[in-house]
Amino acid sequence: MITTIAIDDEPLALQLVTGYIEKTPGLKLAGKFDNPLDAAEFLTESRVDLIFVDIQMPDLSGIEFTRLMEKGPKVIFTTAFEKYALEGYKLEIVDYLLKPFSYEEFLTAVHKVQKLLRLEQKTPARVDVNNEFLFLKSDYKIKRINFNDILYIEGLKDYVKVYTQNSLKPVLSLASLKLLESKLPENKFMRVHRSFIVNLEKIDTIERSRIVFGKEYIPVSDQYKEKFQVFLDKNFL
Repeated sequence: MITTIAIDDEPLALQLVTGYIEKTPGLKLAGKFDNPLDAAEFLTESRVDLIFVDIQMPDLSGIEFTRLMEKGPKVIFTTAFEKYALEGYKLEIVDYLLKPFSYEEFLTAVHKVQKLLRLEQKTPARVDVNNEFLFLKSDYKIKRINFNDILYIEGLKDYVKVYTQNSLKPVLSLASLKLLESKLPENKFMRVHRSFIVNLEKIDTIERSRIVFGKEYIPVSDQYKEKFQVFLDKNFL
C-alpha cells in the first residue's frame, strides 16, 4: 500500500486527483491540502510514500516545497503549465502530469512510482554511520553542518533553527526536530525541552535549570530534567 497525499490550491483539481487516488488499488489517501504549508506541518509527524503537488500556488510553490522537503517521498507534479517540466526533472520527481490529465495518465505515473519502490525494496540500503556532520537544505542550498560546531537546535512549527559557534545567524531548514534528533549522535546531543536540543560538549554554564549559551537561556523542562540530571551526575566533581 502506497500512502499518498495531494496538494493543490484549486478545489476542482484537488478533488480530481484525490478521486483518482481513492479509486486506485494500492493507493491510500492520507491527506489532502489546499496549501503546502499545511502539508509541510503534516509531514513533520507523518510518513508518506508519494506526494501529488501542484506547482503554481500562493505562499510556496510546488517547486519550492519540493526543494525544501526532506528526501524520502516520491513526487509527481500536477500543473497546467508545461514550461515547468525541465525544472521538475532537475528535482528528480517521478513524473509530470499536465492538467487536465486523464485517469490513464494518472495510472501511468503511479506505475512508475510502484516500480521504483519495488526496486528500492529489493536493493538493500547501505547505511554508513556518521558522527561528524550532516547536510541540511537551507535557502535553496545544501549546507554541511559539523556536529562539533553546533551549540543548540531550536524546533519551530515547520522548521528547525541550528545555532552554531561560527555564525551569528542560525541555519533555517524545513524539517522536524524529531527527525533531526534521530540523525544526531546520542552521546553528544540531548533533547532538554520540547523545542530544544543541546550539544552536551558545548555546555559551559547552567543557571536555575537553564543552559546558558552567551545571552541565550535554554530551559530544561520537567519532562527531560531527570535524564539531564543523570548526565550532570556522571560529570560532576
